[in-house]
Amino acid sequence: MRVVCIGAGYVGSVTGTALAANHHHTTIIDVNQEKIERLSRGECPIYEPGMETLLPTLIGKSLFATTSYDAVAEADVIFIAVGTPSNPDGSADLRYIKQTAEQIGKHLSGERFTVIAMKSTVPVGTCQWVTTLLAEASGLTPESDFTVVSNPEFLREGFALQDVFFPDRIVIGSVHPQGLSAMRTLYQGVLERSGYEDLCQHFSFSYDLAAPPAVYFETDTRSAELVKYASNAFLAVKISYINEIARLCEALGGNVLDVATGMGLDSRIGPKFLQVSSGWSGSCFPKDTAELLSASEKVGSELMVVKAAVVSNERMHQYVVEKLKRRLNSLSGKQIGILGLTFKPDTDDARRTQASYIIEKLLEEGAKIRVHDPQGMSMFRELNPDMPITYCSDPIQTGQDADAVVLLTHWSMYKEMDWQQVAGMMRQPYLLDTRNFLDASRMQACGYDYQGLGVAANVSPSLGVMGK
Repeated sequence: MRVVCIGAGYVGSVTGTALAANHHHTTIIDVNQEKIERLSRGECPIYEPGMETLLPTLIGKSLFATTSYDAVAEADVIFIAVGTPSNPDGSADLRYIKQTAEQIGKHLSGERFTVIAMKSTVPVGTCQWVTTLLAEASGLTPESDFTVVSNPEFLREGFALQDVFFPDRIVIGSVHPQGLSAMRTLYQGVLERSGYEDLCQHFSFSYDLAAPPAVYFETDTRSAELVKYASNAFLAVKISYINEIARLCEALGGNVLDVATGMGLDSRIGPKFLQVSSGWSGSCFPKDTAELLSASEKVGSELMVVKAAVVSNERMHQYVVEKLKRRLNSLSGKQIGILGLTFKPDTDDARRTQASYIIEKLLEEGAKIRVHDPQGMSMFRELNPDMPITYCSDPIQTGQDADAVVLLTHWSMYKEMDWQQVAGMMRQPYLLDTRNFLDASRMQACGYDYQGLGVAANVSPSLGVMGK
């Protein structure tokens, strides 16, 4: 099939590359000339493990990149994968969706039936609105010349290739027979894993070709649009809950590692998203919960549980600052090292991260900040140009004359760094591990006053389960 993917960000780049790998003639379109030039050279415009080896094998063969919308006229399926940032009231800003729809409409051809698939995370009813925009811009007839379907993305940054080639589910929102048929054909290669033997050399993750294929689920557009928001909000609630349990463990003397393990052994709950942190953040959860709350309030059906999770999450960010302040008595004039600026490891995405909130609060308290992240410093600096902090090329440098080092993102390199050397550089070797990621006994052997979240100082995240 001939496919167009509009948007060369995290979703568009990975989706377009995967479709090309599945032997679809795929064109990625973006208004950002720099991104298109990088793609055309076989360079991925975002950091995503595995893309650096897979993308170059496809570019110029089954994958193409351009700023022109000319390929729209020949496309069977057109994906919209542009950003939907938040408005001040929390609702989704759909200006890029509107601009994209109008451009698609101007280039649609009435000589072929075209499916426009909405990959962007959009409010309920957006597909219907986009249908109207396309009809006005093209002069064509909806459901006769084209149809708009919802196909929400469920990619996890850092695991995006795994998620696109081995998805849990593929959700399609449409009741149009021709649209449904086109999407089934498009995803046939993923469902059958055809050609995966050759693709496997580019997979940096473990996989099982004999595992059950993705569940292919068809519903109406409004339900499909809501699936993504409901999923992310549920995960946000789960994270907020275990973070509250961590705070309770500190007050009552419990061990959140054991509590989370015990909870996760219940098949109704499961172990995923029961990892303690300084709070959820990033480009999706804050935006999606805000839009879901905004939409629910507008129709008089406010989501109280999600609202509470947002409040609890903000409290968790502040809790980390308060924990530091209690340990150091005052933050004024204190040198704090920060390890990790991205919302999770294996991504360069530093948008709306817990680090930005925590660092801002520390600066307000008069602290001096040194930071490191193996992939996220460039974006973080771009997003926070006036933030008076020192960027360190080596994580060890964050400990220079530091009163505390705070681990916010659990990059694997931080586990392997020379913590003995860091301790020797600090004014006082206090280490706050907000991910309970490091081995407590090892840190104490290096001379640290080590603290995690929701655990006693001498507990390491290495407890096992009998029979496992």
